Amino acid sequence: MSKTSSGNFFEDFSVGQTLYHATPRTITEGDCALYTGLYGSRFAVQSSAAFARSAGYRQAPVDDLLVFHVVFGKTVPDISLNAVANLGYAECRFLEPVYPGQSLHAVSDVIGVKENSNGKTGVVYVRSKGFRDDGACVLEFVRWVMVRKRDPATPAPDPVVPDLEPAVPVDALGRSLPDIDKAAWDCTLSGSPHVWDHYVVGEQIDHVDGMTIEEAEHQIATRVYQNTAKVHFNQITEGQGRFGRRLIYGGHVISLARALSFNGLQNAFHVAAINGGRHVAPCFAGDTVFAWTEVLDKAELPHGGAVGALRLRLVATKDRPCADFPLKGSDGKDADGVILDLDYWAVMPRT
Repeated sequence: MSKTSSGNFFEDFSVGQTLYHATPRTITEGDCALYTGLYGSRFAVQSSAAFARSAGYRQAPVDDLLVFHVVFGKTVPDISLNAVANLGYAECRFLEPVYPGQSLHAVSDVIGVKENSNGKTGVVYVRSKGFRDDGACVLEFVRWVMVRKRDPATPAPDPVVPDLEPAVPVDALGRSLPDIDKAAWDCTLSGSPHVWDHYVVGEQIDHVDGMTIEEAEHQIATRVYQNTAKVHFNQITEGQGRFGRRLIYGGHVISLARALSFNGLQNAFHVAAINGGRHVAPCFAGDTVFAWTEVLDKAELPHGGAVGALRLRLVATKDRPCADFPLKGSDGKDADGVILDLDYWAVMPRT
């Protein structure tokens, strides 16, 4: 019997299956510093322990997306080691804060399977949950991923496609927040006077800056998350694939776009939920990422008036500045250069 694992292929998944993922991961201050070094994120709550304490946190929390990447990385060896591509997300909720020194582990349930028409791949839907070492669930999300079949001749399973919510409900937001002291919120230190009350539905924000993806940065980041997907690391296998080269992990693009969004959303200090998202097109080392945001909705939170939520559409492009807010072409298809379309709730202080 082999002592090594080649990962699961499409025919290894079945609806109702539970996967317990190996290797818990303790997030350290070093991880947080490295995350800043990789993406340049400047949100004050995650950057300054003093600012975080004045706002109501016990210390600077781990960046929400770093938590996401670590939990996501736990799931990769069992779910997407043989992936062609990660396709999308839904029903993602950040439930509890995570602080340096705490450990995370993950569990996933298979909630859908559907073979593709080519008979060589299929889409697997999973609901993954990340837990702190004290047992608290800190994050849950649904994702769907295209996975290779081991044997194209294997009969297709009955298709099951889950019915997913179009957005995380407002009453599920903000539960992970401490009691934010808006009187102590220093807009000079946070970087902008613009708070929740100053944004309007339909507003579009060009985040102006661009950031080029370096091969070394992507490799370091994806290894830090212990994401072992072949599409990111193995040029031998990927050189024979449809692109002839390794793909940039989609989460790397999300973090770059979120970091770029600071310029225009400086006070959006917490990602409360991800309603949905698509990796529209592949991204490679050497591409320069730009981003823009549209305000889709605003909501008062039921947990108090110190903060409000903005529903935001974050669009990232490669090698195309966003002054024209590209999203769809004249044919109704995704515009050239669009690589990410992410719908999420962010929390921001109020006046």
